[in-house]
Amino acid sequence: MHLPRSNISKLYLHLQNTRHPLSPPVLVLVALEPDALCACRILTRLLKHDYIPHKIQPVAGYADLERIGRELVNPMMGTRGGAGGLVVCLGVGGMADLGSVLGLEPEGEENTFGGVEVWVADAHRPWNLGNVFGGFPLEPETEGASTYAARAPPGVKGGRIDRTYKPGKGGIIVLDDGDIEDELAKEKDAYLALVDMPEIDDNGEDVGDSDDDESDNDEDDTANVGGTPQPGQKRKSWSDLDGEDSEEDDRPRQRRRSNSSSPITDSPLRPAQRGLLSLQDDAIFSSSDTADPPTAAQPPRISAKTLRRKLLRLRRKNEHILRNYYRLGTSYSEPVSSMMYSLASELGREDNDLLWLAIIGVTSMELYGRSSAGIAVTARSADVRPTSGWLGLRGARIRQLLRDEVRRLNPPDVGSKVLPEATGIIPTTARSPEDTSIRLSPEPKFLLIRHWSLYDSMLHSPYLFSRLKTWSETGLKRLHKLLAKMGVSLVQCKQNYTHMDMMLKRELRTKLLKYASLYNLDELVPTIDTDGKDRGGAKDGWGFVRSWGWRATLSAQDVGVVIGALLEVGKNTTSPELVPGGPSQEELDPNSDQAPTEEWLPRFWDAYDALEDIESLKAGLPTAQFLHKAIFTTGTTILKKKQISHLRAFRMCVVKDSSDAALFNHPGALTKLALWIGEALAEQEKDATGKLAHGGRGTPLVVASLDEKRSVYVVVGTGGGGGPDSAFVDREAAKKRAEAKEAKARSKEEQRRNKEKIRAEKKAAKAAANNDEGDDELDSEGSDISDSESEADSDDEGDNDASQERGYGLNRFGTSFQDVVAETNARVRIDSFEHCVVEVKKEDLGGFLESLSMKAVVG
Repeated sequence: MHLPRSNISKLYLHLQNTRHPLSPPVLVLVALEPDALCACRILTRLLKHDYIPHKIQPVAGYADLERIGRELVNPMMGTRGGAGGLVVCLGVGGMADLGSVLGLEPEGEENTFGGVEVWVADAHRPWNLGNVFGGFPLEPETEGASTYAARAPPGVKGGRIDRTYKPGKGGIIVLDDGDIEDELAKEKDAYLALVDMPEIDDNGEDVGDSDDDESDNDEDDTANVGGTPQPGQKRKSWSDLDGEDSEEDDRPRQRRRSNSSSPITDSPLRPAQRGLLSLQDDAIFSSSDTADPPTAAQPPRISAKTLRRKLLRLRRKNEHILRNYYRLGTSYSEPVSSMMYSLASELGREDNDLLWLAIIGVTSMELYGRSSAGIAVTARSADVRPTSGWLGLRGARIRQLLRDEVRRLNPPDVGSKVLPEATGIIPTTARSPEDTSIRLSPEPKFLLIRHWSLYDSMLHSPYLFSRLKTWSETGLKRLHKLLAKMGVSLVQCKQNYTHMDMMLKRELRTKLLKYASLYNLDELVPTIDTDGKDRGGAKDGWGFVRSWGWRATLSAQDVGVVIGALLEVGKNTTSPELVPGGPSQEELDPNSDQAPTEEWLPRFWDAYDALEDIESLKAGLPTAQFLHKAIFTTGTTILKKKQISHLRAFRMCVVKDSSDAALFNHPGALTKLALWIGEALAEQEKDATGKLAHGGRGTPLVVASLDEKRSVYVVVGTGGGGGPDSAFVDREAAKKRAEAKEAKARSKEEQRRNKEKIRAEKKAAKAAANNDEGDDELDSEGSDISDSESEADSDDEGDNDASQERGYGLNRFGTSFQDVVAETNARVRIDSFEHCVVEVKKEDLGGFLESLSMKAVVG
C-alpha cells in the first residue's frame, strides 16, 4: 500500500492516539547512511515528545534485514504469540519484497502480517511494486469480493490509502514522496492485472506478441508480478555457488491468488478474469479449437485456443511493462530526512533542530553522489542548465524550500547592520554566546575550510581535484599559481583559516571570482549581488551554517563529511582495521559468509551521538580529515600511475599498493573514492575531445578494493553523470526521437489502412462466392487477433520510447551485476542496499569483469 504525500501525518496521528504505556515499542530500522540516520533522529524526537517507546536497530544489508525479521519482527506477529506492533524502515527495504524478507507473509498462509504494520520511507528507486500496490492483509473472500483488489481493506483502492483507511490490522505502507502518484500509473495497472490473472502454462509459443524475442532472451528476468529478481530474495553466497545449481525460481511471487481459479481449458473464468480479456459475461469457453456458428439468440463463441492466446499476450505485455520498470536502473528520489521533516511540519513540530537534521541529510546525499541518475558524478558543463545535477529540478525545489524554512525560523534582527555573509564573507563564528541559529552562507567548493588551512581545504576539494588536476605536479603548480595571483602567500594559506589575516578573508571571494574563469572554476563560489542585497531571495548554490555559541560554527557540509567519516572509519584514525568497541578484522572468520557488519554497528552509534553532541562532532573532525587525505593520496596514486583500464562499457581500477587500502573496504569510502576519480576522468575526457563521452554523461567507472582478510573484492560501479534531469536529454536527441516516433506512427497508420482495404476485398470476394459463415467467423476471429497484435506492437513501441526517456542516464550496474551472476559461476554477494555495490571472490574477479564489460551499465 502507499500513503499519498498529502496524508503523511495520518498514520502518525493514529499511532499517537492509540499508544499507551503497555504497547510494544516501535521498532525503527535504520540504514547505515547519514540521510537515514538524520531521519531517525527526527522521528525519535517526535516519538519522545509523545512518550511513545521505541527501539532503534541499525541494518547493514539484506542478510541483516532477514535476520532482524526472524529475531525481532516475527515474534511481534499475533500468529506467533505477539501483540502486533509497528516497524518503521528508514532507507531500508524499499526495493525488496518486505513481506517475504521480514517473514510477514509466509508462503501458503492466508492469515498474514499478524497485526504488524510496516512503514517504509526510502529514497532508493525503483520501488518494489509488491510493497506499493500490495502488502495488505486480505479481507475474507465472498461471492462479491473474490479478486485481490476487491479483498483489500476498507479505504485502500488500487493500493492507495485514502482518508477512510483505519490502521491497526497490519500491512506494508510506503510513504509516497510523489513518484508513485505521478509516474507509476502504467505499472499499477499491469501489476493489478497480473495478480488476478488465472494460472496458465506458457510454453514459449508464438502468440503474435511483439515481446516474444525479448522474453525468450531474458527468460531469467521474466516475473510473474514483481519483475526482475529483487535483492533480499536472491543473494548468492560463496557456499551457494560451490558446485550447486541455484536456479530456483526466486522471482516475486504472484501472491494470494484465489484457489478457485481454474485452468482456462477446464472451466469458465471468474467475471473479473473475463473482464481482463474484454469478454462478454455470458461467453462460453469450449475445449475445441473452433467455435459454433453464432445465432440470433446467442453471442458468438470464442475458441479456448484464441482465449488462451489473448491471455498469454496480455500477460506477456504486463510482464514486459514491469520488467522494463525494474530494469530502468537505480536512482534516488527525495531524501528520507526531508520526508521526516515534512511529517514534523504537518504535525506543527518543526524547529531549528529538526530543520538542521533535514539539511544535513539532504547535503549528505549530494556528498555521496546520490542523484536522479543513481550514484554518479555530478554533471558540470556549460551545456547543462544550473538545476542539473543532484536530483535535478526536484533537488532545486528541495533546497529552495529549506532556504525558505531557514528564513522563517531564523528571522534577522530588526535594525541589524549588513551581515558579513551578505557581502560574501564565510561566517566562522557565532553572533553571540547564545547564538544557535541557522544561516545561509556563500560557501565555496572547498572542504572543511573552517577546520583546515585554506591550502589543505583547496587541495582536498573534489571540485578542484578534477578541475585543476592536483594529482599531478602540473596541477599543484597551477594551484600555487592561482594562490599567487590572488596575493595569498603559501605561509598565510597553510595556517588555519580562522587565524588568517582578516583582510585576506574579506577579499577572498572577490579574488576567487576574478581569477576563477582563467582556471575553469566558474562554479567555485555562488553568485551574490554586488550591493549585498538578496534580490528575489533565491540564493542558488548557497550553503547552510549553524553556530553553537562560542563552542563551534560548522556548515552542513562539514557535518555531513564528519558523520560520513564516522560511519566509514570510526573514531580511530591511526589503525583503520581496529575499531573501539568492535572486533578486529583478525577476530572475524575469513571464510565466513557474513560481511564484517559487527565493526560497522559501533560506528553507527558514534555518528548517531555526534549529530546532537557538538563535542562529539568536533572530535570527529580529525577522522574526516584523515579519510579525505587517504582519498586524495589513493586517487593521486591511481591517476599518476595510470592504473585505470578502459574496458568496453566502462573504465576499471583496483585499489592496491596503498597504506590506506584497508579504509576502502567500506562501500561508502570506496564510493567517495570512485566519485573523485570519476570526476577527474570526466574532465580529462572533456579536455581531450572537447565533450564528455557517452552522450555527455562521461564514462562509467568500476573501482574494486581487495579485503585481504576475507579474500573478497568490494566492487562499486558509478555512472558518468548527466541523467534524466540533464540538458543533454533534450534539444537534438529529443527532437530526433520525436521525429522517429512520428514516422513510425505514420507507417503504422498506412499499414492499418492497407490491411483494412485487403480485408474488405477478401470479405467481398467471399460473400460473392457464397462462402459459409464458419469460414467468415474464423476470418473475423483472425482479424481480431491481427488488430490486437497491431495495437500491442504500437503500445510496446510507445512503452519502449517512454522507458528510454525515463531510464536515460540511470546507473544500471545493479541489474548488470545480477545478469552476470545469472550467466556465470562467479561467486558474488549482492547484499548492500546500494545495488551498484557487490562483493566478488578474489579469484573470480577477472571473469566477473569480463562478463560485465559486455553489459549496458548506464542507460
